[in-house]
Amino acid sequence: MASQTGPPSLRMTHVGGPTVVMELDGWRILTDPTFDQPGRTYGFGLGTSSTKTVGPAMEPDAVGPLDVILLSHDHHADNLDDRGRELLPNASTVVTTESGQRRLGLSNAVGLRSGASLRLTAPGRPDLVVRGTPCRHGPPLSRPISGEVVGFALNIGDNPRVRVWMTGDTVLHRAVRRTANELDVDVLLVHLGSVQFPISGPLRYSMTGNDAIELISRVRPRASVPVHFEGWSHFHEPEAHLRAVLDAAAPDIRGTLRWLTPGEPQQV
Repeated sequence: MASQTGPPSLRMTHVGGPTVVMELDGWRILTDPTFDQPGRTYGFGLGTSSTKTVGPAMEPDAVGPLDVILLSHDHHADNLDDRGRELLPNASTVVTTESGQRRLGLSNAVGLRSGASLRLTAPGRPDLVVRGTPCRHGPPLSRPISGEVVGFALNIGDNPRVRVWMTGDTVLHRAVRRTANELDVDVLLVHLGSVQFPISGPLRYSMTGNDAIELISRVRPRASVPVHFEGWSHFHEPEAHLRAVLDAAAPDIRGTLRWLTPGEPQQV
C-alpha cells in the first residue's frame, strides 16, 4: 500500500495506445513505441489480427532524446510497430523480455525476467532501477500462444517506493495481485482494453475496467493512469464504457485517476 508523501518529479505525454513519454527525475523514458499511421491490419498469430484505428498524437522525431525504452513485448504490433521499432537503436537502453532481447539482436537491448532488476546510471542523475514484474497476456496456459510479456517497476536509487509501475499487457491473475499487495507504488500506469478476438470467443487477453478497480484498490497509488484501451479494433471495452466503469468506482479509487490527453504533457 502506497504512503501518501509528496508527488515525484514526473511528467507524462501520451502518444497513443501503450506509448507514453515519461520524464522522471531527469530520465527520459518511452514505453512500448507505436507510431504507425492508422488503417493497417496486423497479424498477431494463430488467426488473430487487429486494425489500427487511431494514429499517434506525435511523430517519432518529436519525442526527443531517450535514455530508456521500456518494451513489455516486441512481438505484437500494438506494442511495437514498424516506426516504433526504428526508435530502438536511438535509446541508450532498451529493456524488454529475455526472448525479445534475442529477437531484437540490438547491442543496447537488455532482457529482464519478472523479479530481476537492472540498475541504470548516468552522470548528474540519480540511479534508475528497473524491476521486471509478472504478466500473463491471456488466460491460463496461453503463454506459448501469446508469448512472453513483462511489466516494469521503476525506483529511484535505493528508495524502496516505486515511482511508476507499468503493468504491461496482462490479465489480472494471482502473480499480479501478489505484486500489487507487495509494492509501495506512487503512480500506476495500467494497460487495459479488454482485448478479445473472434477466433477465441470470450477469452480475454488484457484487463478490464473492473480489473483496474481491483488492482487500484490493492495498490492504493497516489495516481492511476489508464492507457492502452483505444485505437485498435481488438479492444472490447470502448473508452466511453471504460470511463463510465471507473467513474462509478468508490471515491478513493476514482480520486486517483489521471486521464492523459494525447499529445499534451501532464504533470502526474
